Amino acid sequence: MNTSNSKIPRMIFAILIFFAVVLFFTLLKIMDSVFKPLTLAVLLSFVFYPPIKKLNTFTKLPWWLSTLIIYLSFFVIIFVAVTILSASFKSIAYSVPKYQEKFQTILDSINSSSAVQPDSKLYLLLNFNEQKSIFFNLLQQFNLPDFLKTTALDFTGLIVNFFESLFLVILMSVFLLAEFKKTKQKVSIAFNSTDNEKIIHVIQKIITQTTRYASLKFVISLITGLLVWAGCFAAGLEFPLIWGFTAFCFNFIPTFGSIISSAVIILFSIIQFYPSCLTVILLGLWVTAVNFILGNIIEPKIEGDNLGLSPFIILVALTFASWLWGVLGLFLAVPLMVVIKIICENISFLKPAAVFLGN
Repeated sequence: MNTSNSKIPRMIFAILIFFAVVLFFTLLKIMDSVFKPLTLAVLLSFVFYPPIKKLNTFTKLPWWLSTLIIYLSFFVIIFVAVTILSASFKSIAYSVPKYQEKFQTILDSINSSSAVQPDSKLYLLLNFNEQKSIFFNLLQQFNLPDFLKTTALDFTGLIVNFFESLFLVILMSVFLLAEFKKTKQKVSIAFNSTDNEKIIHVIQKIITQTTRYASLKFVISLITGLLVWAGCFAAGLEFPLIWGFTAFCFNFIPTFGSIISSAVIILFSIIQFYPSCLTVILLGLWVTAVNFILGNIIEPKIEGDNLGLSPFIILVALTFASWLWGVLGLFLAVPLMVVIKIICENISFLKPAAVFLGN
């Protein structure tokens, strides 16, 4: 009797947890205008905490002054980068007709060499237009032009929304960084003396590991962007700054991000350098090598295996986050999953969840 009675509270607790999780994600979806800048502010605080702490330690400057210096430097870099990127995007817009013409030349070449005949079973099976080539039909079937257009608009909207809420993000991250200095004091007041040391140790470990991951990911992504920019510039590919920026952004999405950015760069190089192949091959090898070495050798070696995520978890996180927060969710999904894994590793009853999240 006692055993059966003890199972009932556990079932009720599990049901309550399930509904709490559903409610939590529902709130994330409905109140995205609140949670998006909050999440960005937290991650930005984790990125800037190490340089602010080092500046405060070595120069003996007050914490608020160290924070102000780092954030002013950040604003200057952002302003310069946005100015240059805006000019580059305008140049791309002016060059669209030229690249459309070159792309059409490549399509005509592929169409003329297509081996599939209009009366084949493939055309009947896929409901192709018999008057058009197989390449044209594939573009129509998968609706690639609309997909690329939608993706570009979503990405542009992401950038616009980010800079619209940048002030709020910066403000929240500044106040959060100020709170970091008071964490130990607040914990000692909030909890009794027997639990203080353990709670402080867990909180400090979570903050340290999360900050280390976020700052390391930022630095690795920045180096990736700079190396891709250098390779594109040396190869003579137009708009190298855009491709370096693309590599920097997509590097926050493990594995899949580097594949997408490399594919985009290689596709654009094919259009620009067609019919020459040597430059395309060399640039493709360079971009692939940079992403592979930094993303699959150097980064895991520095981070350690304990921060690795299961590939299946990454796919689930990317799918769910893209539904939840769109393009921004794609960039935040994996860093947030790593943060969740770090938290689970440092709380005893959540360690089994950390094991399943890991690789």
